[in-house]
Amino acid sequence: MTSLIRKNASGHAADGDANLLINEVVGVPGGIGESARQRRAAAYDTFLRGLLPARDGVALLAVGGLGRRQCAPYSDLDLVLVHAGVPGTDELAASVWYPIWDAGLRLDHSVRTVAEALSVAQDDVKVALGLLDARLVVGDQALADALISTAADHWRRTAVRHLPGLREVTTSRWQTHGELAFLLEGDLKEAAGGLRDVGLLRAISAAGITDALRPAVRAAHLRLLDTRDALHQQVGRRVDRLVAQEGDGVAALLGLEDRDALLRRVAGDARTVSHALDDAFRAADRLRSGRSRGGNGRPARRPVARDVVEHDGELVLARTAIGARPDPSLSLRVAAASATTRIPIARATCEWLAAYCPPLPAPWPAEARAALITLLGAGAGLVPAWETCDRYGLVDGWLPEWTRLRSLPQHNPVHRFTLDRHLVQTAHEASRHAREVERPDLLLLGALLHDIGKGLPGDHSTVGVPVAQAVATRVGLPAPEIELIGRLVRLHLLLPDVATRRDLADPVTIASVAEAVGDTGTLDLLHALVRADAAATGPAAWSDWKGRLVAELVARVRTALDTGVLPEPPAPDPELLAGPLPVIHLTGDRVSVAAADRRGLLATVAGCLALHRLEVISADASAVDGRALVECRVQPRYGLPPDPVPLRADLRRAVAGDVSVTQRLRGRALASRGGGAAPRVVWHREAATGAVLLELRAADAAGLLYRVAGALDEAGALVRAARISTLGADVVDAFYLVGGWPDDATRARLEAAVLAAV
Repeated sequence: MTSLIRKNASGHAADGDANLLINEVVGVPGGIGESARQRRAAAYDTFLRGLLPARDGVALLAVGGLGRRQCAPYSDLDLVLVHAGVPGTDELAASVWYPIWDAGLRLDHSVRTVAEALSVAQDDVKVALGLLDARLVVGDQALADALISTAADHWRRTAVRHLPGLREVTTSRWQTHGELAFLLEGDLKEAAGGLRDVGLLRAISAAGITDALRPAVRAAHLRLLDTRDALHQQVGRRVDRLVAQEGDGVAALLGLEDRDALLRRVAGDARTVSHALDDAFRAADRLRSGRSRGGNGRPARRPVARDVVEHDGELVLARTAIGARPDPSLSLRVAAASATTRIPIARATCEWLAAYCPPLPAPWPAEARAALITLLGAGAGLVPAWETCDRYGLVDGWLPEWTRLRSLPQHNPVHRFTLDRHLVQTAHEASRHAREVERPDLLLLGALLHDIGKGLPGDHSTVGVPVAQAVATRVGLPAPEIELIGRLVRLHLLLPDVATRRDLADPVTIASVAEAVGDTGTLDLLHALVRADAAATGPAAWSDWKGRLVAELVARVRTALDTGVLPEPPAPDPELLAGPLPVIHLTGDRVSVAAADRRGLLATVAGCLALHRLEVISADASAVDGRALVECRVQPRYGLPPDPVPLRADLRRAVAGDVSVTQRLRGRALASRGGGAAPRVVWHREAATGAVLLELRAADAAGLLYRVAGALDEAGALVRAARISTLGADVVDAFYLVGGWPDDATRARLEAAVLAAV
């Protein structure tokens, strides 16, 4: 027995250890798996039986994990002290609760009569569900049996009436915690498909509504419990969220290869639970409300598509489809009908399709191709329909590549979904832009395939091209469209990368994008795809400023493709070229400064903006008629924009050379240095007009532009423009250095100066 409780001078558990359960007082063993959970429950039972003397009219009941004998290493205890109105109940309860607290255990407790417990259960469905797990630990057996049996009987009689409200609460919980199957850091208990949902399945089964706890669900439940056991043991406290840094340790405890293998197993189990709960809720809905009936008293059948009818709130096959040899496109057509009508497919129908629908030929027939596009373009109905088909193996029949993609984790922190869900979500988001492009069908297919190269060695945008083209060939697209799908996959990151890392006023930037894209139709497809991809990735992948930069790039490239003439760079703000110096303009997300021509103005402005917690997105420096001009696009690093009055005053003093402002800048910025992996410098020879490009890849930190621009200035380089791209905790900062390609010694000197400043 290992002690994890540290005692304070009074002999009680220290406050910081109040969540720890494995301790010498209770004698609760650790371990992972069903037998370990049973041993923990037995140890708790033994401990609790020593706290309550045997007497009539009083019973101590365990609910929750202890009631089910499924105690995790650091679970809390849920106990109900039931009494028959005997005197001294409060003192008796205190004699039980205080030793539990003194042992350092977390406790959820109540003291009630049988009538009180049943009354609360009538009003609170959570209490009603809890009593379904109730188990006598010690005390009056008859009293406990009366409560347990009456509560179970009451639930069976009222469950159908309570389930709509319970479903509403459950849906709200899902919205808060997301879907465990697709999250990279999901809550094993609260997320959709987690342990709390298994409790709902158990309650629905107890009500006799449907067989919700089939063998696959029971097996998934046990594996999720094992995962929570391992997570508790790895972290050393009660926790349900499987965060990234604990993944490899939890996987090792479970005998799995790594975090990816763990997440894929959790995803499969969560999908099993979610799908079973969807079926169970639908069964409850049918039982509660009934459906329109025909003259024979049976549910009416309503045709919704060829070979597909609605029956009792679900989609089933028409009798003619079952009787004849099914055509290979049938499963796709059923999926498309489900997505467009948002009516779920019956479980028996999915099982029949998985068993009897023949494989699709290569190339696909036209109706199969049309059904796929209808499915992908169905909007909100796509995700649930696709997920249902995937649970029964139908998607693997359409796309054999899906086996590799299913539940594959993505390690970039901006991603919120596993790879397979991200691809389907991107197609869903792309349907919002279908009317903006000439070929919405290719947009939808490109969205589904854009990241298909992930998980393979190499750059996924490159290695994914032949895979995507093989899919497009099998689907039956003609050669020009197959080539276009490959181009969408290869270039799907082009617009955001260029927009955030390159000077959009430079003709070389526009010419290179126009050459890569080739025509305005492809440009429109890429513009729609990048917005859909960002929306499916997560909130950190997109912002208003990024959207404006991409739109500006698209507009300039469109002009070049339409006219064959590169657009002229924008002229400086004329107000910066007139009036006494310095000139300071603050308008929206723009900060414009004109001062006497001197070196280092960009670094000074960048540092002053960092001092006021503004991030520089892009910066341009130039000299016109003896004036040094700096124009920046900015966004607040935290919260609301700064007060413009002190910002304007500090800028004016800083560009005029006020030493006190400079000292404040250096002190604040140097204290904000970032950490992480070693920074890296990459040079680009022909990426700009009259300049070379120095690209810095480093950890994000406030004041980074100030330090690097200052270092380049001190090293003798002239920075014409800077573009800052933030990717999670990292940045890719591009600096345009005026002049030709530097020699080896100069490059080495500049590179050393930049790395020293990071």
